[in-house]
Amino acid sequence: MIPRLKPYLGKEEILTIFKKRKYAVQRFEKLFADTFQSTFAVAFPYGRSALWAFFSAIGIKDMEILQPAYTCSVVAHATVLSGNIPVFVDNTLTDYNMDIDLFADAITPNTRVVIPTHLFGYPMDVDKVNDIVHQAEKQYGHKIWIIQDCAHSFDARIKGKTVANAGNGAIFGLGISKQITSIFGGVFSTNDEVTAKKVREFRDKKFQKPSWKKSIFRYLYLLAVYPAFQPSIYGLVYWMQEKTPILNRLTKAYHLDEKIHFPPDYLDQMTDIEALVGLEQLKKYAAIRSKRIEIAKKYFDEIHITNEWILPPEIDGATYSHFVIRTNARDRLIKSFASHSIQLGQLIEYSMPHHPSYEKYAIEKPFPNSFLCSNSMINLPIYPNLDKTDIDKIVSVIFRYIENHEK
Repeated sequence: MIPRLKPYLGKEEILTIFKKRKYAVQRFEKLFADTFQSTFAVAFPYGRSALWAFFSAIGIKDMEILQPAYTCSVVAHATVLSGNIPVFVDNTLTDYNMDIDLFADAITPNTRVVIPTHLFGYPMDVDKVNDIVHQAEKQYGHKIWIIQDCAHSFDARIKGKTVANAGNGAIFGLGISKQITSIFGGVFSTNDEVTAKKVREFRDKKFQKPSWKKSIFRYLYLLAVYPAFQPSIYGLVYWMQEKTPILNRLTKAYHLDEKIHFPPDYLDQMTDIEALVGLEQLKKYAAIRSKRIEIAKKYFDEIHITNEWILPPEIDGATYSHFVIRTNARDRLIKSFASHSIQLGQLIEYSMPHHPSYEKYAIEKPFPNSFLCSNSMINLPIYPNLDKTDIDKIVSVIFRYIENHEK
């Protein structure tokens, strides 16, 4: 089975176990900042830990944090667990990012942070965001922080400039499903020395050194990933995920539970082995980015809008962390493709204002686009490991599906 995602790993990551570990995290932070054109980067065990640490280090509490209604739940979790209030903004149905007009209307005197999320690798118009925020700062007489959520975007660009540097800082996730991975892990980046110092000092004070056992388990997890995502084995993994409870907790249930919580190790620092893997991945990022854009172009060239699905936008500067399709026949598509040994992804199957734990924050506002997307989005495989045979098969199955269902 062709997996819905697959990390771009080689022998280099396996061999990190034999590499020098001294100052591994610091070396990773330096290369990360250099790669994504930031001055400072601070490593964390998860992207959500980075966002939580930023709130805590700056002293932001009991304030409104503007964020997308349609995005990963961990952004809202970090907001609430830091003692703040999430204010959700509905998305557009074009690039699936926050609706800029609704965003402007949502800012109040209690707003202290806005989080533009560049979903699926599509850059939000950060110039407009900055203009709106600066006007609000003048109106309300206080600073409003702009923290870019780059978990999907990394080096997404608008007007030739990376979105990560458009505000006061950015957060990145480095889990196994991201464009580059450090097994787990996250990063807070910024060009401001004072902010970087506060976040780093808070991390060093509040986050504990990981145990040697954790490093071993992280490495064993990495080793398990190699065979698990091989097409010859992934059929069994898929069956375990869909037909048994064995992997359900780690996949479907991961973001779909009704609790506002973090992993138990969210206050651990990044392990040396994760930093070493991250260093190897950073060296490959340019190739990863290029290959994703190449595969997306092939999809755009060969797939056309039909009655049942709407293609994503083709945007200059997008990094295509996912190639998303909106459809009113999601379940049927997923089953049909699975019968041809192709797994379609379902990344965000929830709308945060409709999430049981967050309904009280919706304040009776409608979020129709977020709700629609939570029930209608799928994504095609687009990882660099796909070879021409895989891509041709995916396109062929798409044509076959159209012939059988949309005559």
